[in-house]
Order: sequence, then structure tokens, then C-alpha cells
Amino acid sequence: MAMAEVLVHMKITFLMLCLVVFLFLSGWPQTGHSQHDSHPEVVIPLRITGTDKGIQTPEWLSYRLHIADQRLTIHMKVKKIFITRHFSIFTYTDQGALIKDQPFVPKDCNYHGYVEGDPESLVALSICFGGLQGMLQTNDTLYEIKPKTHSAKFEHLVYKIDSEDTQFSSMRCRLTEEIAQQFQYQELDNSILMQSHYEGWWTHRWYTRLALVVDNARHVYLGSNISNTQNEVIELVNVMNIIYAPLDMVVVLPGIEIWNEQNPIEYAKMPAYLSRFCKWKTDIFNNRIPHDVIHLLVRHGFGSYLGLAFLGAVCDNRYNCAVNSFREKSVIQFVSTIAHELGHNYGMQHDTPGCRCASTKCIMFPSKTSSSKFSNCSYDYYWTTTIKKTCLRELPSKDSYFTRKRCGNGIIEEEEECDCGSLESCTEDPCCSTNCTLVPGAACAFGNCCRDCQLVPSGQVCRKQSNECDLPEWCNGTWHECPEDVHVQDGSPCLGMGYCYEKRCNIRDEQCRQIFGKKAKSANETCYREINTRGDRFGNCGNNSRSYLRCDIDDILCGRIQCENVMEIPPLRNHSNVHITQAHGLNCWGVDYHFGTVTPDIGDVKDGTECGEERVCINRRCVPVPAWDKECLPDMCNMNGICNSKHHCHCGNDFAPPYCQQKGYGGSIDSGPPPERKKEVPKVKKEDNSYFLLSIPLFVLLCCLLLFCCLMNRKSSEKEEQNAQTSPNQPAQKAETTPSQPQKKVPNKK
Repeated sequence: MAMAEVLVHMKITFLMLCLVVFLFLSGWPQTGHSQHDSHPEVVIPLRITGTDKGIQTPEWLSYRLHIADQRLTIHMKVKKIFITRHFSIFTYTDQGALIKDQPFVPKDCNYHGYVEGDPESLVALSICFGGLQGMLQTNDTLYEIKPKTHSAKFEHLVYKIDSEDTQFSSMRCRLTEEIAQQFQYQELDNSILMQSHYEGWWTHRWYTRLALVVDNARHVYLGSNISNTQNEVIELVNVMNIIYAPLDMVVVLPGIEIWNEQNPIEYAKMPAYLSRFCKWKTDIFNNRIPHDVIHLLVRHGFGSYLGLAFLGAVCDNRYNCAVNSFREKSVIQFVSTIAHELGHNYGMQHDTPGCRCASTKCIMFPSKTSSSKFSNCSYDYYWTTTIKKTCLRELPSKDSYFTRKRCGNGIIEEEEECDCGSLESCTEDPCCSTNCTLVPGAACAFGNCCRDCQLVPSGQVCRKQSNECDLPEWCNGTWHECPEDVHVQDGSPCLGMGYCYEKRCNIRDEQCRQIFGKKAKSANETCYREINTRGDRFGNCGNNSRSYLRCDIDDILCGRIQCENVMEIPPLRNHSNVHITQAHGLNCWGVDYHFGTVTPDIGDVKDGTECGEERVCINRRCVPVPAWDKECLPDMCNMNGICNSKHHCHCGNDFAPPYCQQKGYGGSIDSGPPPERKKEVPKVKKEDNSYFLLSIPLFVLLCCLLLFCCLMNRKSSEKEEQNAQTSPNQPAQKAETTPSQPQKKVPNKK
């Protein structure tokens, strides 16, 4: 009997094992961790093409959906590329050799938006591969939406995500107070504290280059398909961007590494595993992809822990790393985990009972949550850390963004004569056809030296001289673009008291006039000494990653501009403040500038500004005048021209390049040919003759007036003579009585 029970038990166990294997091989979702939290609802999104809301531009999409007995209208705008131009994927051969690839990435198909009528809603969807895929949050409820496989009716599956009902609800972040304190102590021990107050920080934009590494188990779970892994990571970063948008943080994806063959580091308990990963990335990965932080995504369980990250370590090449347990099937279920761990990298600690956000639980709650909102505490921690991190203030250039090479993207690329963009744009372009070639008869389609699809004749100015340190350029008649912009050689004297530097004549008095009006001028040196030695946002000689730098006494004139005789306060851009400081009876005026601002700094003393005899400001330091003019001297131009920024002669109007010896019309070998300059002497004589001819009628008129006056005067004289002859006694009588009048005496009255 006992033996029978054992056999029955073994049989049941064997059947259960077979069932598990069958479910695994048939693609059944992994137990618990990969299941959605609700049965899906089938919806058919309806595209809205009207313009009733006034936002239907090519960058916007609108859909109507019926979800959970609600009619929702979503409006989405294309999320400009958050992938760098040099986006790379690193994989390995079966022999362990590294492979670098720059794959095709769909462009302008990731969208961010909102639900109409719900200002707190979030929408992050992708249409890169047909249908809508991503997240939608409204009324504090999170949904995942994705296309239904093999549907001919544009059907989609919508899942309601609620972490409270999943097996992940009891799981938590591995960061403890002890670990946080250890890393905090290490950070504070090696840093200079910033000033505690900083107004307007929330209006600044920050940029984080987040590199991602996918472990072998996650890659195998996605079918060992590199494209699937790539697409999952891109979807993940798209959703992360909308979560971090309220903090004005843009998460940029510079590259991915996939451990497609095997993991280079062994699994361990999470703290030890994080240390191993950080060491691997320091030794191996740091030189592969420039990054501010790196996260590892592993399909491996660490008990009840979801992830671990070094606190406040973003931008630190030793510790800017984190590990995330990614066992969920859904990116939407997992995104709160990586957003949480990235928050730790930004210095955010776990929320305590006093922390609040619009949801019941916030992103930095210690346990798993589906929230997409940060608490007031998280904002405070975030600010305290990011203000110290200069890497987050680096605005990515447009050239760093990924752009797919293709005809019709509006960018002139290799083997294209032109690119007029969309079909609608091409219908309005008379020079360029839709296949990126010039229309018959056209010589050009764009450029400053192209007009009406034809090249502008030689000698036409295409870039005027902008100031005394700039030089003009002219079209050469054979090319549609203006020649390269050149300027006066650095170090050349300008305005009698300064030096040309990078196309500017930098003089303190002129800088003060540009900021504070025509009557302003550079302040007394006392102001520079008093303010620029403080080391705050009003007076400094630059900054490092943690604080403003005080100016040394020798460099005070190269810090921030100080002005006096200010009669007007200028209208400044956002984040710029005028300040006045009393220093030994002097009014010192200046403009502040602080971290995180992407607008130009108008208040720093510009490089090339004179700071003493034969000394200039370079990089906030007062240094001897560099030997700028060794490659080109005025003697080289025979004193008939000046040296340009390419160290070639730019000749005066009567001489020709290259050395201004022979007669010509000016310019240089870099500027394009100037027009022939006609002598103006005959023109001046002609103008003088015309003035003379115009004066003749005026002279005749003046003579006539004089003649008329003479005739009138003569007639008046004749009339007086006639009157004198008719009454001769009356004037004599008057002549006699007049002198006698003063002699009359008035009798005294007593």
C-alpha cells in the first residue's frame, strides 16, 4: 500500500513536471511575474483627423478609445528623437569577439501626450511597428495598450495595471538606510557644498545619457532576437521620458550592450552584484559609449528585491550604475522599477510618511508601485544633487541626435542634389523634385548664392560684415553656398583699445553699454575686486562640478562684468537678474548667471578682453597676450591689408590677394571675389554740374526780387519829393518847436 502511494505520488509529480515543461515550450507567460494584472479589454482606436482642437499639425496625432466604459480622446505629439546620432548596439560573437553596430531606428514614431479633459494624465505611445503600443494613465489609473496579433480590424489589447494586485506588491528596493548613509558620507566627504538657495531651478532643462545593458537571460526571453531587445529598450526609454518630464529631465539613449552569448559577471546577492557590475563597466564599458549613468537589466530574481543603485552618483564614472530585476513581461509594469532606481542615481531617497504626491504612493515608495509621480521629497533630493552635476547641463547638439538617412527628410545627404522634404513641401519648391534631384533647367535649389534656381553672379555679397572684427564674403559664381565665414585674425587691434577675438571686439565699456545702455561704462577696479572674489553667482571666475570659483586677485578683471553710471535697467531674459552692490561708496552693477541655464551668459567678461598691459582674459584667467599673429603679419600683406582667421591676407579695396601687391578689388583667397569697384570721380563731377544747373533758376529769381525792390524804393522816394514840394513850411515849423520843448520849466508848487 505504501509502495502504491509512492508510485502514485511519483506519477503525479512527473505529470506536473511535464505540464510545466509543456507550458514553457508553448510560450505560456512565466508564473506570476509576467502575467498582466487583469484580463485585456479589446478596443479599436479611432483616428481623429479634424482640426476642431486646433492642434492637428503633422507632429500631432489624436485618437478616440473606449476603455472601461469611458470614451477617451488622446492627443499626442511626436517625441523628438531621444536617441543619439551615433547610437550603437554592442553584441558578441560565439567566440567572445565584440561587435559594434549602428542599426536602423524608426524616426519620429514615438509620441507623448495627454487625455483630453484630464490635465494630470500621461500618454506615451509608439507607432513604430504598426498600431499603438505603450502606456496611458488617466484618473490615477494606469493602462498598457498594444496591438492585437493578426487582427485585421486594428484591434488593440488594453490591460489595467495595478501593482497592488500582483505578486510584485511585496517586493522592494534593496537600498537601505545603512547603504544610503555610507554612500552619502562618501559623497559629502569629497565635495564642496553648494549655496542652499537657488530660485527658478524647476524651469531648467537637464539631459541624462542613459546607457543600458541587457543580460543574457532577458535577451533569451525575448527570443534571442537583437531587434526585439532593441525595440523593448527604446520603448522603455520613451516611457521613462514622460515620467521624468515634470522634472524637465530628458533621458537620452546613447547606446545598448546585449550580453547575447553569456553574462561576463556571475550572479550574486544584489549589493555584491552591483559592485561587480560597476567594476565591469569601469574596466570595460566606460570607453565604449559616453554616458552619465548606466543600468543593467537582468531577468533574474534577487529574493524580494527589485533593484539597487548608488545614491546621487550620476555623472560619477565610478559609481553611476544600477541593477534592475526585469522579470515582468510588460515594459509598462517594469518602468516604475527603473524610474525608481534612476531616481536614486539622482539623489532621491525613499519616501517617508511625510512625502506627498498626487497618487496614494509615489515613485520613490520603498515597495513596488505603479505610480508615475514624484513626491515633494523627491523633488527636494533631486534638486540638491543635480545642481552639482555639470554633466546634466550639457545641451546635446543637433548633430548628436540620430537621423535616418533617406530622401524626403529635408536634410541634404550624400548623393542628393537637394531634399525638399515632404510631398507637400516639394510641390512648393520650384527647384527640387521629390526624388531629391534638381528639376530640369535648375542649377541649384538652396544656398545664399542661389536665386530663382540659378547661381548668383560672381561678386554679389552673400554675407555682410557684421562688425569691425568681421569680414565680408562674396559669391564666386560657381557654387550655391556662400564661402566659409572668416573674420579678422585673433589679436588684431580694434576700436583703439581692444583686441579682436573670435569675431568680436571685446571691450568692457562696450559690454556695459550693451547691457545697461549708452551711458554705462566699466566700473572701478574696486568693484571687480570686491565682487569677483566672492565665489557666488554674482561674482566668480567660473565653476566646477560643485561650486562657483573665486577669482584670484590677478584674475578679477576676467570674472563677471561690473558696471557703473547705469541709468536704465534692461529687459533681460528669464533666469537673469540685475544686481547692485555697494563697495566703498561705489555702486557696482552686474548680471548674475547660475547653473542649469541654457541661455547665453551676457554677464561674463568675454575671452579676448584686455585685462592689463599686453594681457587678455582667456578662460576666466588674465594671461599674457598669446602669439596670435605669428603665422600672418601686416608686413606679409605689404601693409595693404589685414590678416584673417585663416592667416591669409584680406586686401584693401585697391589691391588683390594673396599678398596685396598688385592692383585689384580687395578680398582674400577665402572670401570669394569682390565686385569691380568703379572710380567715382566722374560721378561726383556730374553731381556737381547738376547742382550748378539747379542753382541758376534760383539766382535769376533772386535778381528779379532785388530789381523789384529797387524799383519800389525809387517810386517811394519820388513820392516823398512831390509831397515836400506841395507843403514846404510844415516841416520847418516842426523843426523849430522840437528843440525848444525840453527847455520848458514847470513852476514849483509849495
